Amino acid sequence: MLWVLLVPQGSRVVVSARTYADFTPQATFDIKKCDLHKLEDGPPLQAVLTREEGLKYYRTMQVMRRMELKADQLYKQKIIRGFCHLYDGQEACAVGIEAGINLTDHLITAYRAHGYTLTRGGTVREIMAELTGRRGGIAKGKGGSMHMYTKNFYGGNGIVGAQGQIFETYNMASLWKLPCIFICENNKYGMGTSVERAAASTDYYKRGDFIPGLRVDGMDVLCVREATKFAAEHCRSGKGPILMELQTYRYHGHSMSDPGVSYRTREEIQEVRSKSDPISMLKDRMLNNNMASVEELKEIDVEVRKEIEDAAQFATTDPEPPLEDLCNHIFCNEPPMEVRGTNPWTKLKSVS
Repeated sequence: MLWVLLVPQGSRVVVSARTYADFTPQATFDIKKCDLHKLEDGPPLQAVLTREEGLKYYRTMQVMRRMELKADQLYKQKIIRGFCHLYDGQEACAVGIEAGINLTDHLITAYRAHGYTLTRGGTVREIMAELTGRRGGIAKGKGGSMHMYTKNFYGGNGIVGAQGQIFETYNMASLWKLPCIFICENNKYGMGTSVERAAASTDYYKRGDFIPGLRVDGMDVLCVREATKFAAEHCRSGKGPILMELQTYRYHGHSMSDPGVSYRTREEIQEVRSKSDPISMLKDRMLNNNMASVEELKEIDVEVRKEIEDAAQFATTDPEPPLEDLCNHIFCNEPPMEVRGTNPWTKLKSVS
């Protein structure tokens, strides 16, 4: 990055600041070993992180975290309505996965979709406006929290399990050797039930049976990135599908209707925050290895907060989509068909 300071001729300027040359450009970190299923070798036990990558991951995870906290606030103010499933705590999963694949790869997720909408190219303004049901939303205000889409990104999906009849899909993908990575973001709870109470076997990375699997530290963005790179190479080399279980944790409840503390203690949540928060882990690595300064990261935090506040302002002032627009954008490049008596030319009126 180049900084240019223009001053009047003859003026004297004294600048007291660290230059980028003072920082470590890249460092190598030990990462947790993955558990393996039907694999002789797994991802590496070390990961190289450049300063540029670290700052990018840090900023993206902070945007996700602050965006979800703002969504929580707007929901409690009844500005966001309906279902809303927040992603804070799981940021290393989305950021690490995207760092290990390409934007040209296709991605489908479930209803906790805000973070992936961001990494797939959506803007904070578009996501926040979608949450508030406004015209400038990424689905024009008609999808809400669970139905956000961008290029090569096919979900949110509001139905549990609707991402695929999983065991039949495993079978077909294995038979046809499809280049598909199946990912279970195991945040320890299925709605309000802990995995230990719900599953006789919690080794989800083995659930593919004949499909190779990895169990990954989903709170470490570098661990997720390296595992995803390994999985992508496995698929691209023609070996067929692979399954990854990312062990992660959500700070909020299952949805905004769930306070999240009736089936787990506040102390449990706080312990995860203090020991394995994905943003704090990355921040500590960078600071301890002279890859960034405290001041620099604080500047990023300030920028992120402003971006979120600006997006929230837009999301609360942008107009709602007009009634005549509700039947549009259903089909792509095909003539519209009548569905249950409704077509794009139906004149709708509000009845209260």
